[in-house]
Order: sequence, then structure tokens, then C-alpha cells
Amino acid sequence: MSANVDLNNRPDYDKVLQDIADYVLTYRITSPEALKTARNCLMDTLGCGLLALRFPECTKHLGPIVEGTVVPFGARVPGTSFRLDPVKAAWDIGCIVRWLDYNDTWLAAEWGHPSDNLGGILAVADHLSQKRVANGEAPLTVRAVLEAMIMAHEIQGVIALENSFNRVGLDHVLLVKVASTAVCAKLMGADREQLLAALSHAFVDGQALRTYRHAPNAGSRKSWAAGDASSRGVRLADIALRGEMGIPGVLTAPQWGFYDVLFSHTNKDLALKPEGQRQFSLSQPYGTYVMENVLFKISFPAEFHAQTACEAAVTLHPQVKDRLHEIDKIVITTHESAIRIISKQGQLANAADRDHCIQYMTAVPLAFGNLVAEQYEDDFHAAHPIIDELREKMVIVEEPRYTREYLEADKRSIANAIQVFFKDGSHTEQVMVEYPIGHRRRRAEGIPLLEDKFKANLATRFVGQRCKQIFELCKDQAKLEATPVHAFIDLLVI
Repeated sequence: MSANVDLNNRPDYDKVLQDIADYVLTYRITSPEALKTARNCLMDTLGCGLLALRFPECTKHLGPIVEGTVVPFGARVPGTSFRLDPVKAAWDIGCIVRWLDYNDTWLAAEWGHPSDNLGGILAVADHLSQKRVANGEAPLTVRAVLEAMIMAHEIQGVIALENSFNRVGLDHVLLVKVASTAVCAKLMGADREQLLAALSHAFVDGQALRTYRHAPNAGSRKSWAAGDASSRGVRLADIALRGEMGIPGVLTAPQWGFYDVLFSHTNKDLALKPEGQRQFSLSQPYGTYVMENVLFKISFPAEFHAQTACEAAVTLHPQVKDRLHEIDKIVITTHESAIRIISKQGQLANAADRDHCIQYMTAVPLAFGNLVAEQYEDDFHAAHPIIDELREKMVIVEEPRYTREYLEADKRSIANAIQVFFKDGSHTEQVMVEYPIGHRRRRAEGIPLLEDKFKANLATRFVGQRCKQIFELCKDQAKLEATPVHAFIDLLVI
């Protein structure tokens, strides 16, 4: 037999896929903390989407592919009157949720925003709930949405703990697609074989590059990329449920598999098999860890590695606001991941470029005492040249302890410190913030502010009576969990 003939012995599904499928199909969620956090996450994520509807660059993407399309039991997009097929609805919901970079975050070897998966989850659940009622069956309840969110968070977050996709040039929305595929397939009634098939297609897809997140190519695609990924998860689940076969060795196939094609770049963060093939390192089983430890963006619509820098800048604002032109140097002490992803010099081309620049996100609250989404826009930037003047005076320094504790499981800090030096030789104290207000360690302090954020976001779209109705329902864990999904979405559309 020739040495170059492929042996056509079809393998069993890769263990990584089997572990995800078994978790989704068999794990029972009993953690009160996870369910409570998921409820807060649902509120916050929906609120971020409602706030994004104020921005035309976001809303231009929304609605049916073909105008006038009518979809039976179509999924609704919160804050709008759109009724769409679940794939496009997932795209739209994911787009508005992510547009302002204000929803929750997970930081590890890979970073990401697990609530991006709500696009697919909510679209599928709303459609199925309506359809079930029409067929005389029991609707899906919001409890099913919360459970799907917990599982999607867990899949995305556990894989991210020790596997850096950004170091091989791939974007973290890959994990949104994988997680959305898994939980949406379950919601749609997939059996184990169908779920495995769907997951295999999620990995065999071409994966997004990170080009659009980094200078000099940063742009608004990063604001809709997660919606695109979540909607793709819905589509792949649908394909598998129609009986499409899977690709069992999608990860491990020599030469043609995901590991060899897309994950083989030399990378100290990646595990190495004895035979030399890079593979995922999974340090813990799937449970409810990620939802319980997720990071909320409460105070600032800013890339999470800069959240504590923004807090420190707000603290320093009273000391520097009247001396901005006297500043000689601003020292930002930070961690390696922040330097790698959001440290930028030179001209910033657009809002998406600015909300991923630690210097910009520090300069604005130093000068103005706050940071809101409108302050990334072109007109605000053009009207305030002091922002770029301050950026030019900034020095970025890595603190090894910050870098180390960023990855330590019992800490997961996201530390930044700021100190301002003036031309006359005086200086402020160094203000350090290790844990942002959205961190698990600051839940008691943070959740009331998260609720205030949700109320404010509701008020951008609905009258006071509706805002109160939605908020009171979302505050009641038992009542919300028992609410049919379609009835819940009824409250969120116009």
C-alpha cells in the first residue's frame, strides 16, 4: 500500500465536542448564585442593547434581509418592532448587545463577552415559545433562557481559561459561535448526535481574524462580529437538526483539522500532545463557575482591560481638571494584556478605535470626570483637542504583579494605576484600582448600580410605566423564571 494513501477509518467525535454535548444535555443547574447572576446579566445585556438603538451606525444593520418579509412566529428584536427569522433576529440582538462594548466580560488567556450568546438564545427561545403556544403546547419560560445563558457562559469561559486564540490571530467570537451552537441546538430539541454534528460544523467553519480589533485596522465590525457569530450558531444548529452529518475529527484530524490548520502557531499558552499537535487545555469541568464570576461593565462603556483605569481617572479628575495644560506626564501602570490589546499611539480613526484605546479611555475621564458612549464619537473628539494632548503625554508601564494576578484563579484582578506629573515638579498620588466595580469581589457594591444602569437604559426606549413593569418583573427571580419567553419579549418591543 502506498504511504500517501489516507486510511478511511471514520473516528469517534473528538472528546472536546463530546464533553460540551454531554454538559449541555445532562448537567442540571442548581446554583442559586448562578441563576441570580444570570438574571442580572439578562437585565444588563438587554439594557445595553436598548441603549445602542440611539446610534444610527448600529440601527442601519437591523431588520429583515428582504424588506417586507413576514415570518410566522418571528423572533422579536428588543426595543424595535422587527419580527424576524431566528437567524437574522440572533444577528440583530447580538449586534445591539455588543455595539457599545458595555455588556459583560470574561478575561483569561482569551477574553470575550459571554452575554453575546443572548442573541441566539433569545431569538430561538422567543420563536419556539410562540410556536409552542400556537400548537397548544407549553411555552418556554425565562428559566430556560437563564439556564442556556449559564451554559453558554460556561462553555465560552472555560475554554478561554487556558487557550489563547488571539495569540494565533483568531478572534474570540469563535467561542461565541461554539457556545451559541451548543445551547441553541439544545433549545431546538437536538439529540446527542445532532448536537455533536452542529458543534463540529462550528469548528470547521472559517474563523474570524482579529484584524478589525487592532490598529491600524480597528473598526465597527468588532461591534457586530459577535451577533454574526451567535446567528451562525443558530444556523448550524438548524442544519444539524435537518439531518446533516457531522465531522467527527474536526479538531484532531492530522493536517486538515482545526488544531493543525488554525491552532498550530508556536504558543507557550497552548498544550502540546506527545506527537507534537497543539490542542486545547481544559483545566476544569463545565459547571456554573463562569456565570458566578463574570465581570459586569457598570460605570463605563469601555473595553474591560481599561475599566479600572477609568475608575482611577475619575478619582483624579478633581485634582487635575484645572491644570490640564500644566501636565508634563501621565504614567499608566497596567498589565500585559492591556498593553497587547488596547495601548495605541497616533491618530484614532473612529469610535470603535477609540473605545479600544487605554490612553483615550483614561484621558476623557481625567479631563471630564466621566466616560459615556457619546464621547467616542467623531464630533466630540474633534471638539476637544485636549484629549489627544493628554494622550501624547502618557507613558505605559507594565507591572509584573498585575500581569500575574490577572491570570490567578483566586484573584482575576484587572489592575491599573494612574499618576499625573506636572511641569512644576509636583504630582498627584498614584491611584490604583485592582478590581473594577463589576468584579465578583464587589457584587454588593456593584449590583445596585447595575440596576440603576438598567433603569436608565430602559428609559431611553420606553415610557415610565413600561419601564417600571419590566424592572419589577426582572427583580423578582421566581416570577421572571416562570414567565413565558414570548410574554417577556412582549414587554420589550415597540
